Amino acid sequence: MRYPASEKLEIIRQVEQSHLPAKRTVDMIGVPRTTFYRWYDRYLSLGAAGLEDRPSRPTRVWNRIPDKVRRQIVDLALEKPELSPGELAVRFTDTRRYFVSEASVYGVLKTQDLITSPAFVVIKASNEFHEKTTHPNQLWQTDFTHLKVIGWGWFYLSTILDDYSRFVVAWRLCTTMKASDVTATLEDTLAASGCDRATVIHRPRLLSYNGSSYISGELANWLTDEGMDHVRGAPRHPQTQGEIERWHQTLKNRILLENYYLPGALEEAIAAFIDHYNHDRYHESLGNLTPADVYLGRAESSQTLRSQSGLRVPNHLTTDISAKRRIPEHSDPSF
Repeated sequence: MRYPASEKLEIIRQVEQSHLPAKRTVDMIGVPRTTFYRWYDRYLSLGAAGLEDRPSRPTRVWNRIPDKVRRQIVDLALEKPELSPGELAVRFTDTRRYFVSEASVYGVLKTQDLITSPAFVVIKASNEFHEKTTHPNQLWQTDFTHLKVIGWGWFYLSTILDDYSRFVVAWRLCTTMKASDVTATLEDTLAASGCDRATVIHRPRLLSYNGSSYISGELANWLTDEGMDHVRGAPRHPQTQGEIERWHQTLKNRILLENYYLPGALEEAIAAFIDHYNHDRYHESLGNLTPADVYLGRAESSQTLRSQSGLRVPNHLTTDISAKRRIPEHSDPSF
């Protein structure tokens, strides 16, 4: 039973004025002795105000982010509005050498009403491949996606994405989706990756859908000449190429916020976003590293730098990246 301060004071006065011993008086009133003596101690030290109920929660949280750091987080969020709370947490940790978690950043932004609902529907991923990629340029994913230029019609973006690092190795904005567009993009990719100059035991494998440009004899002959294997995903199973599907979604969520009236303007927007995607955008599946960090072999040094800076890096940030990359076991077109 909880007593208001007025009743506590009345009980104390009854005990003080009683001709009986304090213990017997307290027992007769029905208040536990320990409770009464705690009230009495607070009454003697603080007066009647000491009898008021005190909140049970602590007055100070030991791990609360300092106000100065909270303001810095808000400033960074306003400076980089395109970054998610997770990306902001990693960017803040790397640039300010002060560790904050994604949940903490989300909480700070939530109090400032800086969290907005996403303007897209998140697609849940499905099954993984059974065999994992272990290094860059082992498996390349490719696909087309369509983008509209007002007054010009549809254009088609052909992309080559490295499966292990999610690095966009090469891309082309095309007016058609022919096999020649695919081979031209692959030629750019071989040149950008250095695979056209280096002597390697195994050329990268190509993973694609079953579109007409990917099942054509022209592409098959070109791949044979280049010594590259070709794997095609199962029909009606987009999860096989979940990474490039997610890449297309991420790209469109950003660049389609604007209308484009010239192909050159669209091409500039794509180039700017790909540069950001490769070199500045952190990926949780990559241990919160950028695709360039992983593709160019900087993953270990980047994580070591974080550790040497005295930052507390959670386990999920140092997960073995190879545990998240898989390649198909079969090269059969019906895979």
